[in-house]
Amino acid sequence: MEDFRRTYLRLCKEGGVEPQESVLAQLQETRGVAAGSRLDLRGHSLSVDTCAVLGKVLHKDTLFTELALSDCMLTEEGMCLLGGSRVGIFLSFCYCGNNLRSTGAEALGKLLVRNKTLCRLVLEWNALGMWEEAFSVFCEGLATNACLTQLDLRNNQINHQGASELCLALKRNSTLQELDVRWNNIGLLGGRSFLEALQQNRTLTHLEMAGNNIPSDTLKALEQAMDHNSDRQSTMRESRSRTQVLSKEIQILKEEKGRQVWSCWEMEFSLFQMTEAALAMSEQKNHNLGELLTRVKTEKDEQRERQSRERKKEQELEKVESRCKSQQDQIFELKQELTNSTAELKLRLAQAEERLEMEKKRSKQSLEDMGNLRQKEVDHVNRHLEESERALQDRILKLEGQRIQLEEELSRAKAACVTERAQAEEELGKVRVQVRLEEQQRVSGLEEKLRGLRQSRDESQSHCSQQKQTIAELQARSGQQSIETDGLRRRIEELQQELSGKDQEKVAEVSRVRVELQEQMGHLQAERTAQGGLKEKIAALEREMKVLASNHREAILDKESEISSLFEKLRLREAEIQRMREDEAQRASFLQNAILTYVQGSPLHYSPKK
Repeated sequence: MEDFRRTYLRLCKEGGVEPQESVLAQLQETRGVAAGSRLDLRGHSLSVDTCAVLGKVLHKDTLFTELALSDCMLTEEGMCLLGGSRVGIFLSFCYCGNNLRSTGAEALGKLLVRNKTLCRLVLEWNALGMWEEAFSVFCEGLATNACLTQLDLRNNQINHQGASELCLALKRNSTLQELDVRWNNIGLLGGRSFLEALQQNRTLTHLEMAGNNIPSDTLKALEQAMDHNSDRQSTMRESRSRTQVLSKEIQILKEEKGRQVWSCWEMEFSLFQMTEAALAMSEQKNHNLGELLTRVKTEKDEQRERQSRERKKEQELEKVESRCKSQQDQIFELKQELTNSTAELKLRLAQAEERLEMEKKRSKQSLEDMGNLRQKEVDHVNRHLEESERALQDRILKLEGQRIQLEEELSRAKAACVTERAQAEEELGKVRVQVRLEEQQRVSGLEEKLRGLRQSRDESQSHCSQQKQTIAELQARSGQQSIETDGLRRRIEELQQELSGKDQEKVAEVSRVRVELQEQMGHLQAERTAQGGLKEKIAALEREMKVLASNHREAILDKESEISSLFEKLRLREAEIQRMREDEAQRASFLQNAILTYVQGSPLHYSPKK
């Protein structure tokens, strides 16, 4: 926060702008707030230069995520400088009560196009809907935005054309969840536009439209659409949660299978390493035996040379031959051992390969089992969805049956209404006469009460004027008495100064004068307390006048509401009678036509043959 404040002061100094004391005070109050906090400048009048400096500071800042600029008397230029300052950081904007118009709406539309993190936008008490082209730019930005979830457009003078533009944006938007358009001038056409938009929009779950002169049936249809969207969102959330749980379980199973396969591969790899080590040892033995064989061959060659050189020494030759035979026997035994070891190693290698093939088959089988398990889970989910669809279809059929029953009940009710029509007309005539008489009596009684209340009001006003006059007289008297007391006090001071040097005889006179003055002061205090009592009486009388006026006003409002409700009941009864007369006339015409067709189609209608 302190860095933000220093940056603001530095940029003000560089731009030659005088820092606003209100902004500095607000930054001083919010010092020490952690990152991700709220910059609250509500009610501070921000100039264009201050907006420019704040825009530069916020462009580099990462401390604030929410900006509140309600009732800041922003110009549209200042709003543009602040709104586009930092597109990708803020999560919430609040521009309530700034009278934003065409340029502000266009700037907000461009902001919605560029922004990727803004979730909440409050634009209450502005005038965005007065200019259709600028509001269409704002709606276009809303249509392309993919992150905004809450939008507040209360009291923005949006008419039915602006509502149609907003509905076109809602058809294309797929992230907005809450929309508040209360206290505008949308009307019936705008309400129908919202109904058409909600046929395509599936994400909007909360819509406030009070104070827009929209009929009750349209509002009920909008509420039903909102209920459908909320139900759809809840089912989608449940399905997503279920799919996430299933995917997590599948991932866990995959990890477990992978760990099992990896452990199998590690075992096989260790066996393979052991076989390779055994093969290396056998090869080392073979190499050693080969070296021994070469040494034996070299020794044999040397012995042969010695035999050629020493033919004369037969005894030595016999010994050498015996040694050669023994060495040949050793070589033969070594060759047999080599063949046996190679056979054993080949047998072990074949066994290891067989084990490796078996483990491969097991891993393949486990992978196939895992795929089958996943397919079974997917089939189970599909069956669950099909069962839910069938349940919904059954519910629809039940609702159709209920609708048919309601239609039958409606037909029976219509028949009952036809039978009760004559009685209703007679009762209606009597009720009209009684209501008119009662209304005349009530109106006359109310007029008499009004006259009495007016007379009492005039009397209370005259009494109040008299009390005010008496209060003014008492205030004048109290002023004169205070002037007299001041003069007396000054006189006492003068006398005290004159009598300070005199004898004790004059002290008694001074004390007597003081007693008299104290008595006069006591009388004055008594008069002041009497004036206070009069003031309290005047305040009580004024409160009684206010209570009487409020009671009189409430009684008049109650009577006016009763009169309007009675007129409304009369109008509804007359409309119902008119509708019943029209239905009766239509039924009579149908009956007459049926009788005519029956008479014309009967055989008695034809003349006899001659």
